[in-house]
Formats: sequence, structure tokens, C-alpha cells
Amino acid sequence: MQDTTQTLLFQNLFLKPVIAAFDQPYSSSDGGAIMLRGVDESLGLTDAMARVFLDPRQAGKVAHSMRDMLRQRIHLIACGYADCNDSDRLADDPIQKLMLDRDPIDGRSLASQPTLSRFENAATRRDLLMMAHRLAETVVEHHARRLGNRANLITIDLDPTDDPTHGNQQLSLFNGHYDTHCYLPLVGTLTFNDESESYVFAAVLRGGVASATDGAEGVLTRIIAKLQLAFGADVPLRVRLDGGYAKPRFLEYLEAMGVEYVVGFPGNSKLDKRIRRLLGRVRMMSKESGETATLFGETRYATRSWKRKRRIVMKAEVVRYPDREARDNPRYVVTNLTDTPEAVYGVYRQRGDVENRIKELHHGLEMDRTSCMKFLPNQLRVLMTAASFVLMQEMRRLLAGTDCARAQVTTMRERLLKMAAWVTRSARRIVLHLPTNSAWLNAWKHLALQVGAVAG
Repeated sequence: MQDTTQTLLFQNLFLKPVIAAFDQPYSSSDGGAIMLRGVDESLGLTDAMARVFLDPRQAGKVAHSMRDMLRQRIHLIACGYADCNDSDRLADDPIQKLMLDRDPIDGRSLASQPTLSRFENAATRRDLLMMAHRLAETVVEHHARRLGNRANLITIDLDPTDDPTHGNQQLSLFNGHYDTHCYLPLVGTLTFNDESESYVFAAVLRGGVASATDGAEGVLTRIIAKLQLAFGADVPLRVRLDGGYAKPRFLEYLEAMGVEYVVGFPGNSKLDKRIRRLLGRVRMMSKESGETATLFGETRYATRSWKRKRRIVMKAEVVRYPDREARDNPRYVVTNLTDTPEAVYGVYRQRGDVENRIKELHHGLEMDRTSCMKFLPNQLRVLMTAASFVLMQEMRRLLAGTDCARAQVTTMRERLLKMAAWVTRSARRIVLHLPTNSAWLNAWKHLALQVGAVAG
């Protein structure tokens, strides 16, 4: 390991001169990241994904296995290192080496940026499809075990999001809606019963001009089959989507699959006429109260391209903010649910949690780091980011009852993973020396016990 010792002097900043010396060998700023390995082992996630990633290399020339490189990338993304270049800076980090089953003191260094670049560019369509299958299966099977293979309701959400690009990447195209060149990844999540968390099971990269429904049928068909296999063919399934999916063929597909659905529906002049009376009542209510007012109604409606009428739930709302003019806010949802209009719209409104998960993928794990020139390596990056998020979501679930139970990805990383550690090794064991004054020590110990540690 190269000696990078530096000494910096703060002459007049404190009561006495202070020297900062980078002279502590075998230390890491990611001491808490061993939790990722514990969660990964309990799920079997990276192992399952690596088993289907075919290795085209000559066995005698392999220094880093496909499993090690996949784990390295997924763990580093969770630790906040989304760029392959970060691996060069962390080549001899003892914690990162330990998580790959290497000796933290004198074990082989991490795979370098060029090696990881070759790894990402080696992924084929078959590899990516099989890895996506394993990711979804791991999520479904884990929660099936957790819930005893029984669920009162499973809600499937699909949501497209924009991934702006700044180069000439394959299939990076100009999108007029977002006014930029971009990709349009499709993110799939599962919500079990009435739990608040929506668990990511899919992340599919798509070209910049993909419609909302592109690829959606394939994703839904596969996840519905996996859910029915794990929870039983009669498990109630509900699909919740935004207005981009309200197309005749796709609605017919949902009905043919036998699932409940709640899909946003764009307004038009005919529906605006049908909601007019309801809006009039809401305007009077809002004027009298001086506050936002809402009423719900329903109608049977069919566009010209529909073969039959469907139930449309209408939300008539007048929004009032201080020092602003009152504003009409009509909204529509097409559904096959039989609940009251207000209850149906309440189901649709819960999509907001899915949007929070997508924000975590973007801002917490940098899912939009899709700078490879070719499309398939970028899909692999998106898939590895989704795998990192699966680990972080399971970590959050295991933190129930602690101060970190509702923490976002970035907060969990700062509180629990970014912990200074000094590593020592003897013939019998490896010891991580961690700070005695950790602000989140109780939450960290709680999580450690959850992933298999024992009190000593």
C-alpha cells in the first residue's frame, strides 16, 4: 500500500496548535458498512444475481470474480461511492476488502476502475434479464417468508422517472416533456397489506422517448407470476399507476390479468362537463370556509377507443393558499374497485410514497449515473443501484423501534455506515475498533443484532 501520510498544522485556530496527521494505517471511514454484508447475507441478493452473470473470461486469468465485482459495486453505491473511479481511491480500504471475504490487512486490493469498466461492458441482454429476475425473486421470496406466505393485499406500483444525460449515450434521446436528452427508467415497487414502505423490485432503463407503457406489461406479467407462486394464486393484487397508463390496450391487459387497478386519467371536455356541478358545490364550500374544499363523485364513461364504459372517480377540489387566488383542481381516476369514490381516490393518493422511493434512488444512491456510451452497461448500473436500495430498505425495516426507523438512505448512511474504524487482526480474529462516542450507537447495536451479531 502506498504511503499517503500528510500532516496539516492548524496554528492559531484552537487553544493550542493542532496537527492533523493522516498516519493511521488499516483504518476506514466506512466501519459501519459491515451491516450491508449482514443484510446481503440474510437476503442472498448479490449471490443470487452473480450466479446468473455468465463469466466469459479464461478461468486461469481471473483475479476478481464476477460475484466480487458485483458485490463491490453494489456495496460501494450504498456507501455513497457511485462512480467506478472511487474504487481506485478505496483500493485498500480494509472494510471494503473485508466485505469481499478478503484479509483486511494484506488481502488483494479491490478491483480497479478499468477492471470494473470491463465488467460492466461484459453484461449481455441475457445476463441483465436473468439478474433482474433474481432481484425480483429475492424481494418477493424474502417478504413471503417474513409474512408467512400470506398477505391480505399486495399493491404493485410502476412509475417512470427521468434520467437526464449529458453525452451521446445509446438511446439517450430528446424528450419534449422534460425538455432535455434523457433516459426514462421504469421503477417497480411492492407494498404489502397496509405497510407504509414500498419495496423496490425492478428498475428498467428505457430510451428517452419511451411511453409510460413500454415494457410495463412484461414487468407486470413476471411479478404477478412470482407473487402468485409465493403467496398463492388467490392473493389479492392491486396495480396503481399514473395517467400515462390509461390506454385502452393496457386497461384491457389489466382486466385480463384479473387484478384490481387504480389508474390516473387525464381530463377532457366531456369529463369536465360531468364534474361541473360538483365543482360548483365545492366553490361555494371553499368560499364560505375560506379554505381548500374537496368533494368526490363518480361516473360511467368510455372514450371512443374503449370497447365499454368504465368507472371514473372524480375529485372536485378548490385549492386556497394565503395571498393567492382560489384555484380549481379537478382530478380523475379510472378503476375497477367498488369502494366509495373518496376511498378509491385515497388509494390512488398513496402513490406519493413511491415517488419518495424514487427520490431516494436518485438523490441517495445516484441512479442517474448512467454515463456509459452503451445502453446495456447503463442498464447494469441502474440494476446495481436498485440492488443497493433493496439492501438499504431491508436495513431500514430492521431498524424498526429505533431513532432511525424512518431515516432516508442518506441519513442511514451518515448515521450508521460512515463510522471511523481501525482494523486489527490476530491469528484467531479480526477486530474493528469503533468510536466510543457514536451518536447513534444504540441503533447500530440494534441493527447488528438483527443481522446476526451476538453480544460479547
